Amino acid sequence: MRKNVAVVLVGLSLVLTACSGDSSTPADSVSQPSEQPAGFDGDTSTSDEATATCKSGAPREGDTLKVVTSVSPLTSLAGTLAAGTGIEVTGLVPEGTNSHTFEPPPSVAKELAEADLVVVNGLGLEDPILEMAAANMKDGAVLCEVGTAVILRSEWIFDFSFPQEAGRPNPHAWTNPPSVLSYLTVIRDAMTQMLPSTIQVVDENYVKVSKLINDLDAAMITATDTVPVRNRKLLTYHDSFPYTARRYGYEIIGAIQPQSFSDPTPADVASLIKQVKDEQVPAVFGSEVFPSPVLEQIGKEAGVRYVDTLRDDDLPGEVDDPEHSWGGLMRYDFVTIVEALGGDASALKAVEVDLGIKDKAYYPQ
Repeated sequence: MRKNVAVVLVGLSLVLTACSGDSSTPADSVSQPSEQPAGFDGDTSTSDEATATCKSGAPREGDTLKVVTSVSPLTSLAGTLAAGTGIEVTGLVPEGTNSHTFEPPPSVAKELAEADLVVVNGLGLEDPILEMAAANMKDGAVLCEVGTAVILRSEWIFDFSFPQEAGRPNPHAWTNPPSVLSYLTVIRDAMTQMLPSTIQVVDENYVKVSKLINDLDAAMITATDTVPVRNRKLLTYHDSFPYTARRYGYEIIGAIQPQSFSDPTPADVASLIKQVKDEQVPAVFGSEVFPSPVLEQIGKEAGVRYVDTLRDDDLPGEVDDPEHSWGGLMRYDFVTIVEALGGDASALKAVEVDLGIKDKAYYPQ
């Protein structure tokens, strides 16, 4: 039984943009993020190992492949790439569920046992799923940790909810478009390595999604330029946007949820209220999926707007809507952040997330 689970051990809390994803297919003419972050120490061992594992599947004849994914943003990326092929994509984590604390039911073991390719984020996000995968995946199946493959150790971010002493970096790299361009490349390569007959269709889909990713990246840069510099500060319920903040020049001044995913102490709350007042931020951000009375209290006592509509892995809209996608999620969140902080989000609103691709992935609710 294949047990390709990359173990995250140590790391440095440095900087930003994702790399990886080499391939010889024509779609690599799409612009890829290539710059290394300041302080890059050259340690690519964990990333290289995970990337090699993602590409380790044996090619097979025919036109069917069963792909299982963890959180909805990954399901969306895989499902959009697979559209128009015989690749079947099934998500595991129900939307609206805390992916950090998700305990997979026995039905997930069956999905994992039948999967040819399992795509997870990695970086410590889905340990219970990884344990179940190691116990149930069939010989020849591949476990692909795209976040581990894409984010170098020198790029790992440790923060309020993910402190360095715990040894696990913040895993939310899918909220950063340049990282997602590399995610997309790794998923594409894993799929087409195992099912070469799909290369042409998957590659056509890849080019369309890549353009959307680059369009969102450019639009967020434009929109951020309209946000007063003094307002580019984020206080969130859950620490989901550190890679986004590094990319676009926002400062994360705090996250309400500690590493235990419990409520903060009264002393923590008092400290955050003082910090919000001192920093003079115009808004604090909660989660649509997990309402936070504590964050609402902080906003009220600090005299700032409480925005409770951000989401990190719960896609907006209804299944089959164009907005119910990774692109729809990022446009929604970016518009929410920019407007709440006093900026003009018109460049983001102009980005078309309907790619004309029918995503037939299964999203558990």
